[in-house]
Amino acid sequence: MTWDEIFSYINDIINLTLFQIKETPVTVMSIFIFLILITGFIVLGVIVRRTINRKILRRFKIDEGTTYTLSRISQYTIITIGALISFQFVGIDLSGLAVIFGLLSVGIGFGLQNVTSNFISGLIILFERPITVGDRVTVNNIEGDVTEINIRSTKVRTVNNISIIVPNSEFVSKDVINYSHGDPTYRLDIDVGVSYGSDLDTVLKSLQEVADENKYVLSEPKSEVHLIEFGESSWNMQLRAWIGNVKDYPRVRNELNKAVVRKFRKYGVEIPFPQRDLHVKSSVSLPHHEEEKTTKE
Repeated sequence: MTWDEIFSYINDIINLTLFQIKETPVTVMSIFIFLILITGFIVLGVIVRRTINRKILRRFKIDEGTTYTLSRISQYTIITIGALISFQFVGIDLSGLAVIFGLLSVGIGFGLQNVTSNFISGLIILFERPITVGDRVTVNNIEGDVTEINIRSTKVRTVNNISIIVPNSEFVSKDVINYSHGDPTYRLDIDVGVSYGSDLDTVLKSLQEVADENKYVLSEPKSEVHLIEFGESSWNMQLRAWIGNVKDYPRVRNELNKAVVRKFRKYGVEIPFPQRDLHVKSSVSLPHHEEEKTTKE
């Protein structure tokens, strides 16, 4: 086989018409060019997103969530424009594709309901921003920080440093606790019981000092100490302290708990533990005639 025959054979393959869309032939070469263009625009979108995220938006000191949203929207815009250009470059009429997609929409709707729902939910999250990157959230009883929002799913890193992939529809259709939405401050409640024999003013003073001496507790709003209820064996007290970042609450709660123990020991305040009194009754003596009957038997 000569080189001319080989080139002619290759030319026949790449120009082979696979199908037609409104009298527009779709060949192997056109599909190959289309894939190259789409891949190029996807790579360009990633580069633009990273450039905007790292070099442009950070100079304006925009918060992390807004920066992430703008960079993601830029990436998806470039990919969408790239797809339109790729179709037109190959010579495929988009109106013809609309007819095909219309015929397939019923089957796609039934088979890919979850994917479509997550896709739409991803757009809602990006534009409406009920959650943003860096937020501390609880979804499906999972607490963690949002690290990445994609078009189909959102990545949440738990407090145990485990990455959980959560479908976007979970954030739109279900109740989600967003501790960081609008304001990262958080009210931390410390519950403790003290014995009824304690001096109430000393207890109030001790708990207030615990809050005032912790560097993570905010001075405004001011911490408060409340007597919540009268328990079976204790006054149930609650220290309400505000911290600047909700993500610090496990560490601050640990520090406040330890400080309460030390402060109560310093001032002689007793933390009671449940106690039960056991009363033992003596055996009931039998009447005299019943004792004689029992002896005869």
